[in-house]
Amino acid sequence: MTELVRIATTGSVDDGKSTLIGRLLFDSKQIFQDQLEAVEDASRKRGTDYVDLALLTDGLRAEREQGITIDVAYRYFATPKRKFVLADTPGHIQYTRNMVTGSSTANIALILVDARLGILEQTRRHSFLASLLGVPHLVLCVNKMDLVDWSQERFDELVDEFRKFANRLEIHDLRFVPVSALEGDNVVNESLNMPWYHGPTVLELLEDIHVGSDQNMIDVRFPIQYVIRPHRREYQDFRGYAGKIAGGLIKRGDEVMVLPSGFTTTIRSIETFDGPLEEAAPPSSVVITLDDDIDVSRGDMLCRPHNQPHASQDLDAMVAWMSDGPPLRVGAKYAIKHTTRWGKAMVKDFQYRLDVNTLHRDESSDSLGLNEIGRIRLRSTTPFFFDEYRRNRETGSFVLVDESSNVTVGAGMITGEGS
Repeated sequence: MTELVRIATTGSVDDGKSTLIGRLLFDSKQIFQDQLEAVEDASRKRGTDYVDLALLTDGLRAEREQGITIDVAYRYFATPKRKFVLADTPGHIQYTRNMVTGSSTANIALILVDARLGILEQTRRHSFLASLLGVPHLVLCVNKMDLVDWSQERFDELVDEFRKFANRLEIHDLRFVPVSALEGDNVVNESLNMPWYHGPTVLELLEDIHVGSDQNMIDVRFPIQYVIRPHRREYQDFRGYAGKIAGGLIKRGDEVMVLPSGFTTTIRSIETFDGPLEEAAPPSSVVITLDDDIDVSRGDMLCRPHNQPHASQDLDAMVAWMSDGPPLRVGAKYAIKHTTRWGKAMVKDFQYRLDVNTLHRDESSDSLGLNEIGRIRLRSTTPFFFDEYRRNRETGSFVLVDESSNVTVGAGMITGEGS
């Protein structure tokens, strides 16, 4: 089966994120003729003397009028090696929450830098957020090299500056590529203008970066999404448990424990649309049947008897606040969704607000506003089964929902069990 890789483009406004994606799609022959004609027509209407490939992802009228990305735009393409889901995230500071959304599931983050302007505040902000969100692989694309005369000296200068900043972050894999998204140099095709660069192009990196070890293959975690009981007579004895594998390798015949009940049983079969499997790994969505008829409901979790997640009503977490309404404060109450389990939670303690530009902890602050990030302690009405976010992004994350409006107001990354 062809491997699926999720990518997010990040960086400051006007650094060329949408143009890079457009060039990637165009040069890899992923654009239909009618799409290209529509972009050519839109480019003429805007008065540009070239085909503006950024318009392939900037589809909103406001985006095309202002020449910026506002919402997260998703594009899907494939090469003989891999399938890709590509998220074009906004660069403006007021759309930081959109960047968090687009990068939260990414395997690779492409961070763009304008070679003329260098490492800006938003470059550092988005790099930190990608690190905080646990994106395993970061690729710094030094763009617009055509505007600095293809200077190797300028490229090396920006690489050194970014490395010094990245040393303060938790980045496990960092790569650098000099590109010109507008001209197509080192995006899909090797550049003839930069003979001093001997590394891979952006597409070659996307195809070759090893993402197989990004998933937690040790800790079996299977949150139950739905209980399947067909009504047809020939399947009247079938009882399956559907969900997405959040961690570990699950095999037929394995002994598992059901949380929160603590009962143990054995996996009878692993079912998919294409037929039964002997084993399955994350992020596959499967239906599991068990040998014993025990009470298993939506929100429960299957795990190994001797390798269980934390179970607690108290959570320590970093929270990205995504609401332009009332700020997060101590004592505020929200609905909380963790994997497939819902509950209610109260902000028990506010520890600090983080300045994402300087990484300074402001312990004098007692609230979080739109696009701000801080560390808090939550107390929930029901126990949750979780791992630390750095160990498992699926079981280590949650969202907070305003109960009156049903709007998602915060995204959390669990750092540990609260006390």
